[in-house]
Amino acid sequence: MKQKTSLLKITALLAAVGLFLSSCAPNAKQLKEAVEKDPTIVFAAIEKAPDQFIEVVMKAQQNAQKVAAERAQEEEKKQREEQFKNPLKPEIDETRVIFGNKSAPITIVEFSDFQCPYCVRGNQTIKQVLNEYGDKVRVVFKHLPLDFHPQALPAARYFEAIAQQDHAKAQKFHGMVFENQDKLRGNADEFFKDATKKVGADLKKVEIALKDENIAKRIESDMAEAKKFGFSGTPGYIINGVSLKGAYPIDSFKEIINQHLSAKK
Repeated sequence: MKQKTSLLKITALLAAVGLFLSSCAPNAKQLKEAVEKDPTIVFAAIEKAPDQFIEVVMKAQQNAQKVAAERAQEEEKKQREEQFKNPLKPEIDETRVIFGNKSAPITIVEFSDFQCPYCVRGNQTIKQVLNEYGDKVRVVFKHLPLDFHPQALPAARYFEAIAQQDHAKAQKFHGMVFENQDKLRGNADEFFKDATKKVGADLKKVEIALKDENIAKRIESDMAEAKKFGFSGTPGYIINGVSLKGAYPIDSFKEIINQHLSAKK
């Protein structure tokens, strides 16, 4: 009975605190003053029923996360609707590595990080998209190496250095890195060199190209563009001007792509 009473007190206290935080209720000031004057009111209630307190807090946290996620999804939906009317306009350089049909009506600009585990999932989804839509879709691969992934930037440099020799070989390197991402935690440089040889690129020429300022500028430009469009994490996509932030399932891509294709008919 004591525990139930304590739980009720805790619940009431949390509700009152929530009311105080979310509105200007008449008793908010009094509640704030009371807790500030004697914070042991809260501590005593917690001490009497710590398990119940944790349970209530966890449920409140879960509910808050659910509400936040729903709001974020709704906001993203509104943002996409606006972008269909006023599409984003990323720079499309036809000399870059492009996956798929270069003349495709749908262009997906991908901002990716070779060491990001979510980008592995995103890469798998992109493969599905290319397989399903064939010549209707192309993917322009851009770089957004994150600071806490130390091998993402070196991988991006190798990719661009190989691309100077052959785009098809760069695409193979791209696949090898994502399929063997765990090897980036070891001797990554040896892995990059080995992968370079396996895809058939000239390692000596690649090592020279790694110092090319144009490669560094290209990666920096990609990062600046990603920031301009509000991408702070990876992966991120712009599908004919409409953005997707995160490793979304293929259905999310299909929804946007199909809407674009329908509009072109």
